[in-house]
Amino acid sequence: MTLSPPENQNHAIQYSITPIDPKGHLFEVTLTIEAPLQPLQQVRLPNWIPGSYLIRDFSKHLIDVKAMNAKKEQIELFLIEKSTWQFASNGKPVTIRYQVYAWDLSVRGAHFDESHAFFNGTSVFLAVDGQRQKSCSLELLGTAFTKASHWKIATGLPSQNVNKFGFGTYSAPNYDSLIDHPFELGTYTEIDFKACGVPHKVVLTGLFDLDEDRLKTDLIKICEYEIKLFGEPAPMESYLFQVMVTGSDYGGLEHRNSTALMCSRDDLPYKGMKKATDGYLQFLELCSHEYFHTWNVKRIQPEIYQKADLSEPVYTNQLWWFEGITSYYDGLILKRAGLIDNETYLNVLGKQMTRVYRMPGRFLQSVAESSLLTWTKFYQQDENAPNAIISYYTKGSLIALGLDLTIRQQTQGQKSLDDVLLHLWQHFGKTAIGLQEGQIEALCSEVSGVDLTDFFDRYLHGTEDLPFETLFKGVGIEFNLRQPTSLTDFGGRIPPEDDSVELQFGANVSDTIQKTVKITHVWHDRPAHQAGLSAGDELISINGVKVSSQSQLQQRLKRSQAKEPWKCHFFRRDELRSCLVHLTSATADRVTLMEMPSNPTNSTKWLT
Repeated sequence: MTLSPPENQNHAIQYSITPIDPKGHLFEVTLTIEAPLQPLQQVRLPNWIPGSYLIRDFSKHLIDVKAMNAKKEQIELFLIEKSTWQFASNGKPVTIRYQVYAWDLSVRGAHFDESHAFFNGTSVFLAVDGQRQKSCSLELLGTAFTKASHWKIATGLPSQNVNKFGFGTYSAPNYDSLIDHPFELGTYTEIDFKACGVPHKVVLTGLFDLDEDRLKTDLIKICEYEIKLFGEPAPMESYLFQVMVTGSDYGGLEHRNSTALMCSRDDLPYKGMKKATDGYLQFLELCSHEYFHTWNVKRIQPEIYQKADLSEPVYTNQLWWFEGITSYYDGLILKRAGLIDNETYLNVLGKQMTRVYRMPGRFLQSVAESSLLTWTKFYQQDENAPNAIISYYTKGSLIALGLDLTIRQQTQGQKSLDDVLLHLWQHFGKTAIGLQEGQIEALCSEVSGVDLTDFFDRYLHGTEDLPFETLFKGVGIEFNLRQPTSLTDFGGRIPPEDDSVELQFGANVSDTIQKTVKITHVWHDRPAHQAGLSAGDELISINGVKVSSQSQLQQRLKRSQAKEPWKCHFFRRDELRSCLVHLTSATADRVTLMEMPSNPTNSTKWLT
């Protein structure tokens, strides 16, 4: 059936959203379509959000979806599939009203309670099929509750007519722009600063102690470095960091002039803190990572993402670049911006590399395949994931590192990965030209002047480890793989308090409230696997002695000999079982990086 165009293409699509029930976690949303398509109009909610590649079925949170004509008469609205509705149209205005249940405390969805509210447009705003390119207006309405609570609004979406708290009307040139500006509502802490003349704001929601001046100073260094790396002027008129602070969460999602972040309150800098903690460095890396996406993802993009309507998965091999390259630069920028020294950076990098070298799955799945199957294998990992897959974030960052070092060495330092990045920005990011499959690999060779075909065949499309011992030696860095010193040794420099070599049990474990040790992952061909232990099993004793914590298991490893088997009793579900575990010497899969005493002339140019 052919659908007729609306009578007036200039009519805006009008939305309103009201936080009506903080205890029930409900928003109320209206969508007014001034000129629906004839004879049928469809509306749909996205099934996934850009930057997070999993079908999330946001429509499952919509409640009581109804449609009315201009006379306030209800018209029939048909649900034709899980996230799409349809109604008959005579081209006259129609308003659709519904509620959204908002109890997803993440950077991807919508959340609302007495403490704050947050929403992404993909979770709350129905798209109007055939009219997604039309301008949108949004009215954000306050309530007696928001007024009494003194709530205010933080968003990167341009306002039209708002009060001093931010309630009122906003505008977007089209639907894709509307859903790329999340909103934070509440009584958050605000930090304002400028980077290269561009206004920036940080809003933090939650309970925390914070050295605001230190965070502000460090973020200015990161933002100014990245703006200057790509070249002024910055591609945004302003920028917003939206940070939800909790006890233990971590994550981020990029948007065109903002980012939504989550972090642990222990990761924030506190007044009197002298040396940056590992948690704070992790948070700064997260900020650096998401800010870098302002260029590399939000503007330098695969063509296939530019056409996505967010209803079905979109498949690409290119996430090694968009996430892997970003993951390489996020920590490197902390070094280049002067926030950490060489030793600290090499320690952080060693830990990052360890996350790859510990994964047996790196020999079974290529990074290109990891990207293609992100919708299932990466975003829906199970307990066997370390044995079966690899991450395009972590190994992608190692490909970026290897690519950078290779280009620098093959060109005697005349070219680097920076040159490729800037070429993509100038010719694709600024021009909004999408990248085709395989085009980035070809451009790496073209821009650098180095034939990198074999490099990509072996390390991107193949499953080989990169030759880091040789690559690092060329820049005066010693690369070593060592055995772990403990169950919580995640690579980098050897902990000063304990340099003993451990036997290996061959499984990741966690403590339970029942004071047992639960196995979370079993590594293939290691002692736990060979003994028949599986993820989910709960250890209760070793050689007749109760084991009630990870630390006790650690002590047993220290006191054991490789030839002495462990008689383990454990519960699988509610069944008591036993097995013999024959411990072996620990696998050397922790990475340490150290500067050589006598470095070549160009030893650390890649760090500056």
